[in-house]
Amino acid sequence: MTAALRLDGVVKRYGRRRALDGLAFQVPVGSITGLVGSNGAGKTTTMAVVAGFVRPDAGIIDVLGSGAFSAAKHAGRITVLPQDADLPRDARPLDLLEFYGALQGLSSSSARAQSTEMLERVHLLDRSRSPVRTLSHGMRKRIAVAQCFLGEPELVLLDEPMSGLDPREGAALRDFILSRRGRQTMIISSHNLHEIEQLCDRVIFMERGRTVREDTLEALTGRTARARYVLDTDTVPLEKLRSALPNLDMEFESDPRELICRFDAAARSPAQVHRAVLEALFAADIGVMEVHLGDRLEREYLRHAGRFPPPRDVPGADRPMS
Repeated sequence: MTAALRLDGVVKRYGRRRALDGLAFQVPVGSITGLVGSNGAGKTTTMAVVAGFVRPDAGIIDVLGSGAFSAAKHAGRITVLPQDADLPRDARPLDLLEFYGALQGLSSSSARAQSTEMLERVHLLDRSRSPVRTLSHGMRKRIAVAQCFLGEPELVLLDEPMSGLDPREGAALRDFILSRRGRQTMIISSHNLHEIEQLCDRVIFMERGRTVREDTLEALTGRTARARYVLDTDTVPLEKLRSALPNLDMEFESDPRELICRFDAAARSPAQVHRAVLEALFAADIGVMEVHLGDRLEREYLRHAGRFPPPRDVPGADRPMS
């Protein structure tokens, strides 16, 4: 794995409190990686030490293979959206983005062209001359995100990019971020796990300044080896189903009435599993309300936070959270 960002044993203290306590993880080049954790887990501090806003007390930070952040080495290569970032109230969006483009090293003509393109991409070209003070919170947030992509930076850090957006604004911004997939490496911090599932291909769980687990979204949710069926009944003839489907590991949870099937992805495709399970359920006169591949990311995160028992097919999941 070629890493766009690598942290190893990073410590950041604020007085006697350790905001980061030996944090270690890697972010592959070209990925969209989500940082997930409770309030105080260290997500915003992680963004700050990577971007060079604050200095770590210990550990290694390697940004784009050039060591810790340095203006001389990383100018124009990394951008950041700080949490709750605000914009100058009397500035106009086009002028503001042109200024940020110049800071990224763009020529005047390139800064103007890219700023115009970005405003169009975030659906704000018609407000390019409106003072920031006249714009809604969602509009200001979209401008702040747009500035992160001026100059084609290699690494983009987005701290809570969707917070405060209404559903329509959130969908538009999500589509914009996804349109940049593969063009930049992105790290997104968010409390909204549904949002992380929609945007990210890799996820890092953090708690108390440490990495709890990091993996691909597919591996964390078990999408390639686990299927869930929400049923219309509280009782299931489990042994009968197991006899009919001997190659599947099945269990039933009465709340929320889910049949969980684990399978060998090398031996059977999800489509083949769905076909076999649905036929067996219908033959047993059991109705199926919903079908899902894998688990919800929220449920997997809460397992690691101690709210649910660890699944049997996740190696090391029974270890206590550090």
